[in-house]
Amino acid sequence: MTKRDRVSLAVVAGLVGAAVAQELAKPRDERTWHGRVIGLVPYDLRPPTVGRIRAALWDNDDPSLLVPHPFGVGWTVNVRRVVTLLRPG
Repeated sequence: MTKRDRVSLAVVAGLVGAAVAQELAKPRDERTWHGRVIGLVPYDLRPPTVGRIRAALWDNDDPSLLVPHPFGVGWTVNVRRVVTLLRPG
């Protein structure tokens, strides 16, 4: 494992830990298990569903290239936007 890999793993682990801590700090009935770490990095720790995965990877309503992961911490590519950008015309 390279130094870059170790740093990346540490950052991801830190963000996941921060997301879990943020949720556990809330009263049990207020935990949603999705939101943003430090108001910036999106997270969704709910069990993934086919609908949420499909919506994230092929989001017709969001013109953004990067959208929040349907499960985990960070962003994923909106493939629908990539197709739109690569389509001639």
